[in-house]
Amino acid sequence: MNDKFTVTQLCREFGVTPRALRFYEAKGLLHPAREGTRRRFGQRDKARLSLILRGKRFGFSLAEIGELLDLYHTDNTQVSQLTRTLEVAGRRLDDMRRQRDELAIAIEELQEQMDVVADLLTKKKTD
Repeated sequence: MNDKFTVTQLCREFGVTPRALRFYEAKGLLHPAREGTRRRFGQRDKARLSLILRGKRFGFSLAEIGELLDLYHTDNTQVSQLTRTLEVAGRRLDDMRRQRDELAIAIEELQEQMDVVADLLTKKKTD
C-alpha cells in the first residue's frame, strides 16, 4: 500500500487543484513532507483532505474545519473533538434548514409571479 502521495495523485483522487492543496497547506490544514522540491502527502494528510472537503461541502468555515482537525491531537479520547463537531454541525444544520425554508418561500413566490405573467401573456395573445 502506498503511504506517500504526490500532488498529482491527490488532485486526481479528490478532484482538487494543486492550488487548492497549496492553499490548505498555507492555512496549516495539511502538512506534506518535503523531498527536495516535491511535496509528499501521507495517509494522515489524505484523511485530513477528505475531512476538509466534507466540511466545505457542509458549509463549515476553514477556521471551523481547522479547529476540529486540531482537536484530534489534543484529546486521545476524541470526546472534545466529537463534542465540538456536534456543536458546529448543529449550528450549520440549523442554518441550512433556515436557508432551505427561505428558498422554498422564494420559489413559491417566483412561481406565483411567473403564473401571473403567463396569464397576462396569454390574454395579450388572445386580444
